[in-house]
Amino acid sequence: MLSKAQELTADNLANINTPGFKGSTLFYRLVDENLNGEVTKKTVPFQQVNLAQGILEMTGNTFDLAVSGDGFFVVEEGGREFLTRDGRFQIDPDGYLVNSRGAMVQGNAGPVHLPAQVRSGDGNSGEIQIDIAKDGSIRINGQIRDQIQLVSVSDPSTLQRNGNSYFTVKYAAALNEDAKGEIMQGYYEKGNVDALHELTSMMKTMQMFESQQRAMNAADEVLSQGINNLGRY
Repeated sequence: MLSKAQELTADNLANINTPGFKGSTLFYRLVDENLNGEVTKKTVPFQQVNLAQGILEMTGNTFDLAVSGDGFFVVEEGGREFLTRDGRFQIDPDGYLVNSRGAMVQGNAGPVHLPAQVRSGDGNSGEIQIDIAKDGSIRINGQIRDQIQLVSVSDPSTLQRNGNSYFTVKYAAALNEDAKGEIMQGYYEKGNVDALHELTSMMKTMQMFESQQRAMNAADEVLSQGINNLGRY
């Protein structure tokens, strides 16, 4: 259990600067275990994604988007759909809105595709004006082009981490299209890891680990002495 706790803490700290990263929290459950016909209690560690809001950092970039509140962006990569809070997007040469890995951002009618005239500019200069509303609506010079899809998860425990910024769910029924969050244009969300909390947890885990080691050494010494004493008779 302590090894698992240390592993989660190390992963959280390693991704402290990963945009949109959601840390993991560890909790324990007592479960019944049948051992040689006898039912005993066993403590089992479980982990769950911490969905607390990360700080929104302003960049001013047209296609940097952040979710304020509840919800995930949906991206498609390798024929699979993933959920993410990392909204640092850009336009690829074919006019699709993609993330840094080339995954296509999903809108109401599939991948978000923008017309040719916006591909060469930054979307915020000259005669082309791109505005993305809080509900995800994309307007080009005032005309609605598409709407970025935003979904929520009814049960956070069904979230499964897939890499540092992607999530999947066990069951499609866990996804809802009525996310209450708002999309903020010109921002990105920082990871929600609290460095001080994680370092404190690491220190506590190390102290508990050392305590367990001392207890095991003491038990081993007692057993050794018992065996030696019995060997005299």
